[in-house]
Amino acid sequence: MLYKHTIQQHTYQFNDLKTLMAKATPFRSGDALAGFAAETYQERVAAQMCLADVPLKTFLNEAVIPYEQDEITRLITDAHDKNAFTLISSFTVGQLRDWLLSDAADTHTLQQMQFAFTPEMIAAVSKIMRNQDLILAAQKCEVVTRFRNTIGLKGRFSARLQPNHPTDDPKGIAASIVDGLLYASGDAVIGINPATDSPAHVYTLLQMLDGLINKFSIPTQSCVLCHLTTTIQLIKQGAPVDLAFQSIGGTEKTNGSFGVNLSLLKEAYDAALSLNRGTVGKNVMYFETGQGSSLSANANEGVDQQTCEARSYAVARHFKPHIVNSVVGFIGPEYLYDGKQIMRAALEDHFCAKMLGVPMGMDVCYTNHAEADQDDMDNLLILLGVAGCNFIIGVPGADDIMLNYQSTSFHDTLFVRKALNLRPAPEFESWLIKQGVIDETGNQLPVNASHKLLLQSF
Repeated sequence: MLYKHTIQQHTYQFNDLKTLMAKATPFRSGDALAGFAAETYQERVAAQMCLADVPLKTFLNEAVIPYEQDEITRLITDAHDKNAFTLISSFTVGQLRDWLLSDAADTHTLQQMQFAFTPEMIAAVSKIMRNQDLILAAQKCEVVTRFRNTIGLKGRFSARLQPNHPTDDPKGIAASIVDGLLYASGDAVIGINPATDSPAHVYTLLQMLDGLINKFSIPTQSCVLCHLTTTIQLIKQGAPVDLAFQSIGGTEKTNGSFGVNLSLLKEAYDAALSLNRGTVGKNVMYFETGQGSSLSANANEGVDQQTCEARSYAVARHFKPHIVNSVVGFIGPEYLYDGKQIMRAALEDHFCAKMLGVPMGMDVCYTNHAEADQDDMDNLLILLGVAGCNFIIGVPGADDIMLNYQSTSFHDTLFVRKALNLRPAPEFESWLIKQGVIDETGNQLPVNASHKLLLQSF
C-alpha cells in the first residue's frame, strides 16, 4: 500500500508500511547505515504525520515481514487478542498516542490490553511520541513477575548483580558478589556472563551461586548466561538452574543467528519449569535484547531497528520471563551513535516492552568508542527510574572488565532508590534488613561485625 503526505506543496511517498515506519523513526545511526533513515528532517516529519493517520487495523492486514516467511510474525498474529482490540479498533496511531496519555489508559486497563497491541502498533506510536510521552505512558504499566522474589511492583526498583570476571576466577566473582550484596544489589538476579560456554565450567559457576543463595537464604535467583543448548544439557544433568537465559531478536533470521528458534525456547522453558525451584512464582526465563542486533546479523528483513526490537518482545512475553533487559548501548555507535540516541532508544525500548506486558529492565550502557559518557548514563538512569523501569545492571565501578563496556554500578542503584524514594523487591528488602545491610527506612548501614560470616564465606 502506498502512503503519502504533503508538506508545503511537496508530496512525500512511502511505498509500504515498513518503509513508512523506518522513515518516521527519530534519527539513529543504525537506520542510516542500513539505508532506511529519512533523507531529510522534513521527510521524517512527513512520515511521522502520515504514520499518525494510519488506522491500527492496517497493522493487522499489512505485515512488515510476511506471515509465511517468519515464525515471529506468525506468533504475533496468532496471539493477537481480537476481543480486547475492539476497545481501540477504531483508532489511528495518533489517536492511540492520545489515549495512552489520557487517564482512561490506567494501569489495570493497560494490563488487559497487552495482547491487543501488536509490537508494530506500539513501535509505530512510539515513533510519534516525545521522550516525556514515553516516560509518562510507561510509568502506568506495572508488569510483575515472581520466582524467589517479586519484581516490578510500583515503588520498587531492582538490580541485577553482575559479577563478571575475564577468567571466571571464583575469588574475583565472589568479591563482586559480596560487594553487590552489601550495596543492596542482586534482587533481580545474580547473573554471570561466563568467559566460556563450557558445560563443565558453567556447572561449576551454577553450583557456586546455588551454594551461596542457600547458605544465606537469599531470596533471589541465579543465572549463568550461557547458550540455551548448554542450559538444557545441564538441566538434564541435574544442575541447579534457576533462570534459563537467551539473547533474542525480532526476526526468525536473527534468532537463527543466535542458534535458537521458538521450538528450542519452548524446550528450555519447559525444562526450567520442571525443576520447580521458584518459591513464590514460576517465571523462569531471562532474555536480553538490543536495537541493532538484527541489522548486525544481516537479518533485519528490511525493517528498521526499533521495530525489530519491539518484535522481540513478542517472543519474550510468550515465555513469561522473570526479567528482560535491553542492552541498549552495547552494540556500539554504528547503531546508536551518541548519548542522545542511546537515551531515546532506551526510553522507546522500555515503553514498548511494558506496553506489551514484558517485565523490562535496562542495561544503561555504552561502549568506549561511542560519543557518550557517564553523565549521559546518569541522565538516562533517572529518566528510567521515573518511567518505572523494573531493574538495571550493577557492575563494580560501572566498568565491566570482561565485556569491556561501561554500565551502571551498585552505587547507581542506591542513587535511584534514594532520589526517587524507591525500594528493593519486598522479599529481598526484608533479607537486607535482617542482615543489617539497610535499616527499616531503607538507609544504607556501614559494614560491621554482623557481616563477618558473609565476608569470610569466600
